[in-house]
Amino acid sequence: MNRTTGILLPISSLPSRYGIGCFSQSAYDFVDWLREAGQTYWQILPLCPTSYGDSPYQSFSTFAGNPYFISLEALVEEGVLTKAECDAADFGDDPGRVDYEKLYLARYPLLRKAYERSGIAENPDYQAFLEENRWWLADYALFMAVKDRFGGAPWTEWAEDIRLRWDNALDYYRRELYFDIEFHQYLQFKFFQQWRALKDYANARRIRIIGDIPIYVAMDSADAWAHPELFQLDGENLPTAVAGVPPDGFSATGQLWGNPLYRWDYHRETGYAWWLSRLRHCFRLYDVTRIDHFRGFDEYYAVPRGEDTAVNGRWEKGPGVELFRRVEEVLGWHEVIAEDLGYVTDSVRQLVRESGFPGMKVLEFAFDARDTGSASDYLPHNYPENCVAYTGTHDNETLTGWLHSITPEERQSVRDYLCDSRTPQRELYRPLIALVMRSAAKACVVPMQDYLGLDNRCRMNKPSTVGTNWIWRLTDDDLTPELREDLRRTAQRYGRASRNG
Repeated sequence: MNRTTGILLPISSLPSRYGIGCFSQSAYDFVDWLREAGQTYWQILPLCPTSYGDSPYQSFSTFAGNPYFISLEALVEEGVLTKAECDAADFGDDPGRVDYEKLYLARYPLLRKAYERSGIAENPDYQAFLEENRWWLADYALFMAVKDRFGGAPWTEWAEDIRLRWDNALDYYRRELYFDIEFHQYLQFKFFQQWRALKDYANARRIRIIGDIPIYVAMDSADAWAHPELFQLDGENLPTAVAGVPPDGFSATGQLWGNPLYRWDYHRETGYAWWLSRLRHCFRLYDVTRIDHFRGFDEYYAVPRGEDTAVNGRWEKGPGVELFRRVEEVLGWHEVIAEDLGYVTDSVRQLVRESGFPGMKVLEFAFDARDTGSASDYLPHNYPENCVAYTGTHDNETLTGWLHSITPEERQSVRDYLCDSRTPQRELYRPLIALVMRSAAKACVVPMQDYLGLDNRCRMNKPSTVGTNWIWRLTDDDLTPELREDLRRTAQRYGRASRNG
């Protein structure tokens, strides 16, 4: 079995023009850079449109794509926008950060202009796209158009007739908002058209995409609005309990995510039809699919509606391996990574073993007393072959930031494990990356911030906080030839270099 390696970098963090990373030339250049750096994988975060807190794990749809990722340069080339129009828009003045407020105010008007000039209704490829994706797209486009009509309010605050999807209300809004609905359909057509082109380009250069699927959907989503029967909702379609995780060493009150919980009895009765559709969609989008919070399929944490924290939740039983046996029965075998982090019980370990999916190992957890798992599980000499090893994830501190935040005793444990008393702390991320790379794990993925030695100002997400997450971006100056060659030599040194060329 080949030993491989890759880089974790969200699409939003690419050094694209116009405020956010997207499917522009910078994405294609990054693929070439990965290839020349001896990498096999490019791991990204969920591609779905973001809602509360700009988080890709709180999305308006589990099936839709994020319109922010549509390349404006490509629309200029098509002739539906001009370069002058794009250059005149205010996306903020810091190329190393995403300004989501300015992005929203500037990008959607440009996308609307592109739609209005596109003549999209006459495009046969667009019509084929509508037909192929009608099963989710019709509800999503209507949801977004109605949300705009109600000033962006959550669907739980809409007028009763459309909130509860009465037939007469659905007919009314479909007529009244026809062009708004078509606009959102157009955005999805362009998103998936551009994503397919980028993925095909990557695959042709033997770069494989690791995608990411959140276990839950957002309450304020087309999924919950259009299919309340899938979730634990009451007669008014409000959640009876919501998702989260209990208190641990990182948070005394736990994490209150607020996502609606699944009615697993209903999913079982339907042969897991919705999950089959969801995973089929992901298997088409990605080469490998990482399933977030995998332990929730064994047991999930339910917090009663109305709680301010996750303290008073309780564990409930999930579907277990039955779901994944059904998936393999219907969809065949696909490459999946099980995000089995956090408080891992024997039953979670058993579920991962029965699924056959590789789990995840995060180096930071091996030395951090705040972690609720078994530290020895995350020491690299204990990694099994069937796992994916990480220095950290999008939810962790950067390696450099983490080394600064842990206690002196924990830092000494790191040095003792490395047998390294001389490397300056600011450079200690280098031997830690090497430590993960020489483990037995069949794949190793390193966040780009760790390769760059960046501190916590460049952290991607701090769970249970909003306002400063999901904003970090590369700049063109970061992807140097020297860094590329360093990555290639590291991959070669530990037998992980791709034979890409």
